Amino acid sequence: MADAMLGSGPPDQPPVVLSAVPGEAKEGRAAEACEAAAGGEECGAESGPAAPPAPPGAAVVLETVLPAGEEPNGTAESVKAPKVSCEERNVTGITNFTLQILNVSQDLMEFLNPNSSDCTLVLFYTPWCRFSVSLAPHFNSLPRAFPTLRFLALDASQHSSLSTRFGTVAVPNILLFQGAKPMARFNHTDRTLETLKDFIFNQTGIEANNDVTVTEEDWKGPLPSVLIKGVDWLLVFSVLFLASFIMYATIRTESIRWLIPGQEHEHQE
Repeated sequence: MADAMLGSGPPDQPPVVLSAVPGEAKEGRAAEACEAAAGGEECGAESGPAAPPAPPGAAVVLETVLPAGEEPNGTAESVKAPKVSCEERNVTGITNFTLQILNVSQDLMEFLNPNSSDCTLVLFYTPWCRFSVSLAPHFNSLPRAFPTLRFLALDASQHSSLSTRFGTVAVPNILLFQGAKPMARFNHTDRTLETLKDFIFNQTGIEANNDVTVTEEDWKGPLPSVLIKGVDWLLVFSVLFLASFIMYATIRTESIRWLIPGQEHEHQE
């Protein structure tokens, strides 16, 4: 062994590679120091019988010792578990994957099963919002990218109670439901197919179909991709009510002024 370390052994013997990783003390005992000059005996960390010497010319195999916390593949990173465990639906026999738009008479709770763990992505939008219109073709393509999930969309102006219940203060608003419980909200300002794919994958762990892109059919529907100019009747009624209240308050104030004693004489003077 000493000859191998000093390089003074016979030239036909292969070099011995020693591990530079320090060994750990077993059962709390410190490693014993080698005293080759004193007794010439072999030394080691344990007091057990020494292993028989290797025959000349035999290859020395060293066991690979990894640092603490390092994975066998050389990376310490691990795959993150999905935040939402979704039950993927059976798509056998389904050929047309599209989203469903709720009308004014339909309730969202009718389409969400509180006793199941299937996931549904719900979009709150308005047809006169330019941000909703720009998102429409990308959201229309999502059912093809994730066929095992369900996708719903509803007009927030027609479902004001649902908007208030789920905290929709601005549109478009995208919520991920597990059963009937909202689990995550899409908060990115860049609303594209790729960012939506990343959002769903990070939340559910379900991978998207890579061959899905935004096509010309997605620009046609089901969600409208053209800005629709409509009349906000709620705003109209609010303005009419405010104007009527101001007129009524003004008339009542003049009537009370003439009825109060002394107010008429002060007016004449």
